[in-house]
Amino acid sequence: MLNLKRSAQLGSADGAEIAEAALVLPLVFMLLLGIIWFGRAFNIYSTIQQAAQQGAITAARATCATCGNAFPADGPATSNGTVTAAVEAVMKASNLDTTQIKTWNPGLSACPSPPGGGCPPPTVDNITICRNVQLNLPVSTQPAQCGTVVSFQYPFTFNFPGTSLNMQQIILSAQAQSRMEN
Repeated sequence: MLNLKRSAQLGSADGAEIAEAALVLPLVFMLLLGIIWFGRAFNIYSTIQQAAQQGAITAARATCATCGNAFPADGPATSNGTVTAAVEAVMKASNLDTTQIKTWNPGLSACPSPPGGGCPPPTVDNITICRNVQLNLPVSTQPAQCGTVVSFQYPFTFNFPGTSLNMQQIILSAQAQSRMEN
């Protein structure tokens, strides 16, 4: 009789633990999936920021110090040494699809000299390359600095089943600037 009471107590306790686990485990699983997907989004954001920075550095540096101020071409990425190739090399190193890049023009003000500054419409690979743009506001003691700005956007789709975020697409924006060296 004593064994029957103990088995009845154990049986009801085991049932409660199973019911609690059935309620808690899906929530823990969803939390784990959320951490993974938001971590992936942050990884992609970090990668595209680094790609934009490499593109800005490439665009701002002259290709030949003894040849005058010859700057690298904007694109296409199939030719070596271009700004677009620098951006796409970083993205391909992280296995990101470079065909997903979207245009983003942040609207920057051009430097007064040299002429030809500003942001022309992107002609190649949806990467906006702005040359001779004003990077900072002029101060009475220092003139404004001119440089290059590279900007673009990249979409990211959450695959988070069972939530309102499932198949939601967010657009990650990348913009980097680099001062032009004379």
